[in-house]
Amino acid sequence: MNSATVRNLLVRGMLAGLAAGVLALVVAYFLGEPSVDKAIGFEEAHSHEHETEVVSRSLQSTAGLATGVLVYGVSFGGIAALAFCFALGRVGRFGPRATALLLSGCALLAVYVVPFLKYPANPPSVGEPDTIGRRTALYFLMMLLGVLLAVAVTILGRRLAPGLGTWWATVVAVAAFAVVIGLAYRFLPAVNEVPADFPATLLWRFRLSALAIQTVLWGGFGLAFGELAERLLNPEPASAAAGRAVPAAR
Repeated sequence: MNSATVRNLLVRGMLAGLAAGVLALVVAYFLGEPSVDKAIGFEEAHSHEHETEVVSRSLQSTAGLATGVLVYGVSFGGIAALAFCFALGRVGRFGPRATALLLSGCALLAVYVVPFLKYPANPPSVGEPDTIGRRTALYFLMMLLGVLLAVAVTILGRRLAPGLGTWWATVVAVAAFAVVIGLAYRFLPAVNEVPADFPATLLWRFRLSALAIQTVLWGGFGLAFGELAERLLNPEPASAAAGRAVPAAR
């Protein structure tokens, strides 16, 4: 690809990320925020200290939430668009739409699902303040491992395909990914700081809502960006469009 095409795809990736961020924002507001409010209520009911609220809860759940989700969507949309420029034509004989969906699915798996299964999202009142640095480092370590392994198994599958065929090369690559991730889950330290009296149903709903937000974000991005990339890279020939627009003479 030339620089102009990459630049156009980058802009479209950011726009698709913004659109997907709007969808994720709706899910976060209606599905995630009620669980956050209940978790904050639990924390306040069990805390003997009354801290001054620097930012109001209403501002956090509206403007703060919108800013965070939309900036996240635009940022990762741009990064994913650059990854798309590299992946197109290198991961198989897929068109722009299929490549975008495949890329967004792999990104969801590597960036979110892999670390989520080891270190799932926790609502407010869960987690010790003294361990936040350690927990953050472990989470980002799992995220980095997921991304690097996704790249590695893609390369592995491509190199095995000529000898094993596409199907078995994919099976071996996925199995290798699962084995390495399983070993990481086994040997990396666990984090379990959920209070004994914290409602299990609330914790489960919060984690499901967090997973739903990410699924909507990356699924929406894959669909939107795939369509935009398809129109840019495979524009409809003018002659074909004109032929359909003007009925044939009888």
